[in-house]
Amino acid sequence: MTPLQTRKLWRMGAGYLIAFTLWYLSVKWLPLAAFARLPDPVTVLKEWFAPEPAYGISIFTGAYYKHIIASTLRAFAAFILAVALGVPAGILMGWSSTFHDYAAALIGLLRPIPPLAWVPLAILLLPAAEVAVVYVTFLVAFFATTLNTLVGVKAIDPDYLRAARCLGANRRDLLRDIIVPGALPQIFTGLQIAMGAAWFSLAAGEMIAAQYGLGFLIMDAYNLIQYPTIVIAMVTLGILGFLSSAGIRLLGDRLMRWRSGAMGLHR
Repeated sequence: MTPLQTRKLWRMGAGYLIAFTLWYLSVKWLPLAAFARLPDPVTVLKEWFAPEPAYGISIFTGAYYKHIIASTLRAFAAFILAVALGVPAGILMGWSSTFHDYAAALIGLLRPIPPLAWVPLAILLLPAAEVAVVYVTFLVAFFATTLNTLVGVKAIDPDYLRAARCLGANRRDLLRDIIVPGALPQIFTGLQIAMGAAWFSLAAGEMIAAQYGLGFLIMDAYNLIQYPTIVIAMVTLGILGFLSSAGIRLLGDRLMRWRSGAMGLHR
């Protein structure tokens, strides 16, 4: 590990320590009723790692992992669907002005609609609540994937396309050798954003339409006044979202080593 990486790890650790200290002091010392209702970090950690938790959720309970598995399957199902549809849509929008004219206005109209606004409509139209939650999660990830792919295609230098045409490349060659490799860095940026967006929209959908999952667990714990469980589920969502995005980033780095070598950025 290099000195720079070591310094970065120390700073990250210090940031977490400062945040936990402020959290503890806010709950224990601030004379505000709102903070007094919150659990302090020590209480949350004790509940999280308790073999026999007071509220039934800890790393030693099967129910905890049932909620994690349910949310993970939904998030990845929505993400895979968003990639399968969003990347081709973004490439087509960037490559074909005709397709862009048809699709851009519709996406621009639908994208600002909040995920929660889609939940009632999804429940009415789709056959099961499970499908409705995945659909709402998919929409947010789809827009992020499509728009970042579009930006990546538009950012390709037109000189590359003209040079390839002069060398006899057809449209399929341009797509395979210029468009997709050139847009790949921006595509993976969009995938990271889409993965994070999928997790936060998933939690919103689960709070309303699901019977299990981390979002459901948060709302259920709130209704039952189990505040440590709320924090446990929230932190778990954050960890899963971070790990998912980090995995996509590592995959992107591996697939784009050619780009780092071309730019002289050997790792």
